[in-house]
Amino acid sequence: MEMLKRYEKNPILKPIKDHAWESERVFNCAVTYENGKIHIVYRAQDENGVSRLGYASSTDGYSIEERLDNPIFVPSNHREAFGCEDPRITKIGNDYYMCYTAYGKVRRWRKIDSKTRLAQVGITSISVEDFLNKTWNWRKRVYPFPDVDSKNCVLFPEKFGDKYAVYHRIPPHIWIAYSNNLEDWSESYHKIVMRPEEKWECRKIGAGAPPIKIDKGWLFVYHGVDENFTYRLGIALIDPENPEKVLKSKKPILEPKEDYEKNIVFSCGAIVLDGKLYVYYGADDTVIGVATAEVSELLSMFEK
Repeated sequence: MEMLKRYEKNPILKPIKDHAWESERVFNCAVTYENGKIHIVYRAQDENGVSRLGYASSTDGYSIEERLDNPIFVPSNHREAFGCEDPRITKIGNDYYMCYTAYGKVRRWRKIDSKTRLAQVGITSISVEDFLNKTWNWRKRVYPFPDVDSKNCVLFPEKFGDKYAVYHRIPPHIWIAYSNNLEDWSESYHKIVMRPEEKWECRKIGAGAPPIKIDKGWLFVYHGVDENFTYRLGIALIDPENPEKVLKSKKPILEPKEDYEKNIVFSCGAIVLDGKLYVYYGADDTVIGVATAEVSELLSMFEK
């Protein structure tokens, strides 16, 4: 039995044919809660398959009240030539840090290799004030693991000791890395923290939404892919003081079964409001839905 309950009017966001940049697909979105609104930064694709990021918002978490006509974040260099994908947003102080997948070309021997495509982690930031004012002054784009086949990166909102931490996926596992300053990860200690173990996640796993702090530790939505390339969502509980200690769910909390989901449910954003987890997910890499569950019910999955 699934733990997450779908919103009955899903999907909440669909492509807009009259907007070339989001005419084919809208999916895989980051979310953040600020000033009484849920802010949604979503991935959109044009007819050529290039991904850009758009913005929408909701007061009740379900109904979309505002949606911008133009993208808020677009590819800017060879590392992103084929798109900026799958954003995840973490608030630290007065800034939002956005991890995303930079899908582009690689540089070899000082030349751009136009034939080789690579997905790697990108990180940028913006002040909360600029974000809320829709002044899209994104700061420097950092590629923490240059030319490494890695994606599904999430940033913890708090330090562990004196270091920031991210989870990222080098297939098929979820790895942890640390940094003193959110830019230089070259001296990082890398370690596998989550491995595929269950049949529904046997091919690979990856981070979903950034970890959410709760009384019991950190609540973490992740995805698993089975041998038929069906994507499901799972839940994990991370130790409050040691992000290398993780309890994974045995069973998925959401799996594709609706017509609009086909064989993919994939999340990049979730929030907890009044004890309820709201999970925003891409369905069939085409539309966006939302599903919810009481946090107390999810924690029961980890009781012995």
